[in-house]
Amino acid sequence: MFNKLSLKTGFLFFVFILVIELLLFFILYTTLASDRVDSVKDNLLSRGNSHSAVLEDYYEETTLEHVARMESASEYTVVITDGNGAIITSSDPVDDEMKSIMENRYDETEPSTGGIAEGDWQQERYIASASPIIINGNTTGYVYMFADTNSVRELIEKLSGQFAVIFFITVVLTIITTFILSRFITLPLIRLKDATEKLSSGQRVELYTERKDELGELAASIADLSSELEHLKTARNDFLGSISHELRTPLTYIKGYADIINRQDLSKDEIKEYTAIIREETEHLTLLIKNLFELAKMDQNKFSIERKQIHLQVLINSIAHRITTVFAEKGIAFSWQCPDDILVYIDAERFEQVLINILDNALKYSSEDSSVHLEVCQSAESTEITVSDQGDGIPEKDVPFLFDRLYRVEKSRSRNSGGTGLGLAISKEIVEAHGGTIQIESELNKGTTVIIKLPME
Repeated sequence: MFNKLSLKTGFLFFVFILVIELLLFFILYTTLASDRVDSVKDNLLSRGNSHSAVLEDYYEETTLEHVARMESASEYTVVITDGNGAIITSSDPVDDEMKSIMENRYDETEPSTGGIAEGDWQQERYIASASPIIINGNTTGYVYMFADTNSVRELIEKLSGQFAVIFFITVVLTIITTFILSRFITLPLIRLKDATEKLSSGQRVELYTERKDELGELAASIADLSSELEHLKTARNDFLGSISHELRTPLTYIKGYADIINRQDLSKDEIKEYTAIIREETEHLTLLIKNLFELAKMDQNKFSIERKQIHLQVLINSIAHRITTVFAEKGIAFSWQCPDDILVYIDAERFEQVLINILDNALKYSSEDSSVHLEVCQSAESTEITVSDQGDGIPEKDVPFLFDRLYRVEKSRSRNSGGTGLGLAISKEIVEAHGGTIQIESELNKGTTVIIKLPME
């Protein structure tokens, strides 16, 4: 039971607040008690100094009796002694504790302003002050003021009782507040826990919250994660379905034509034709599996590039010389333009794979008497490689999905051209591994342009 987060949070919060409250109550209690005692001491000393000032001006029997009568009606006791400490008069009977204080605290060096003769209210019965009577520079006597410490203790005990009641009420309110706050804090966490449990079991979760704090951000992140996982799940199912179809088709061809070749009534030309089909489908299947392995490496972060600085024109010329003949055989004019001073920091082998892939697509989907142009330009921010063709073009609705794995604009056309639907996905991974971007612009029946941008190093 104590393993619940709400209980742990509530208990820790309660202990923390309780310690703070105890500390604050202790400081407040000692401060109020000390202020009350200091108030009594200040009052005693003030009254004693006032009486001694009057006696310094009118030191006579009438004045002495008047001072005694004044204090007899108060909660304090006044005792007036001569310079030797003998008692002249008092407002109340003088007991042994008072005499002990006057004897022990009697000091001829007492300052003219007077002072506290006894201040220990916790151990002694009286708090006392002593004010000297100085006439013509001589100490004629002393005015002692006494306050019974029982009254101080009663006040402190009353104060303690009030503090105990306030503390009890505060503890109750703290418990209630702690429970509410712990529920307020942990309830969203419990909901998030339930959501993650559903998420781990493959269920889609939706979390609606108007909170703008970290919990709200966490809920939004979990909801986004759920949507992303749902998307990945759908993409995975679609991918597996496409892969099974892509593998099944060539295997069907291979098996079918292999069975036909086993027939005894075939001519050599027919056997040759069917063998060529089997070889073509085998090559297609091999390319598909090779591309799948490439993507698997990329997904597992085992895909690496070895970048070094090269002259881009050297790479472009090498590719162009290899493919110009292929374009000419199909009646397509291929041209390229690349300044000889452009240096790029790339993996030449991987980037050649990208350009060959893009140019191969341009070749497959361009018709006779059209043209394909490759151009390279460089700015202060990036190096831009553009491949433009005058081919069939791509419908606008299909352009955003061209880099998806196994996505084909026209399934039959792609199969007839020998494509696997993975080339652009691999090209995108390679370009992005170089820190660059790749995008496609196309207009149906007018042509397609592929733009690669590499940041300057």
